[in-house]
Amino acid sequence: MATIELVADNFESTITDNDIVLVDFWASWCGPCRQFAPVYEEASERHDDVVFGSINTEEQQGLAAAAQITSIPTLMAFREGVLVFAQPGALPAPALEELITAVKGLDMEDVHRQVAAQREES
Repeated sequence: MATIELVADNFESTITDNDIVLVDFWASWCGPCRQFAPVYEEASERHDDVVFGSINTEEQQGLAAAAQITSIPTLMAFREGVLVFAQPGALPAPALEELITAVKGLDMEDVHRQVAAQREES
């Protein structure tokens, strides 16, 4: 599966309607973003069970602001609608593969318990 462009109209539904979604926040003027793009695209071809989304921060400034993006590229991973990873910086291919494997291996019952406990504390 190739990467899909995420915009305000499809961001939330993409996150909630899919089990695992990776989101790459990027801009065309960003050198590290351009270096990471082929790595991200190649991973999207290997993992057809994961949705790979891409957000152009120049065109989608509202989404970037809502996600509190302060540095690009930033990669986020969502599992069952829960943000489980967020980190700025371009990942090398082996690190991206490790991340995808880790996200797939999460005990989501435990993650949901932790999210519920955090909500109770707030």
